Amino acid sequence: MNIYVGNLSREVTEEDLRQAFETFGQVTSAKIITDKFSGVSRGFGFVEMPAEAEAQAAITGLNGKELKGRTITINEARPRSERPSR
Repeated sequence: MNIYVGNLSREVTEEDLRQAFETFGQVTSAKIITDKFSGVSRGFGFVEMPAEAEAQAAITGLNGKELKGRTITINEARPRSERPSR
């Protein structure tokens, strides 16, 4: 399951995300989205967990918790919608 993680502090690393989610089960990947020009975190990321039950436990267990000074928002990632090109 792909999980959206929002309201991340700029100090949070992909390894921090991985460690937070690994307490609930196996993590396939942890990715923080960065600005393509500056390389600075955009404040959100995605974590992929193969087991649905572990992913749901992580969502329930971590949503609203603090990570490096910010209260994070976690939910199941929705498929990216097609944006009209300009």
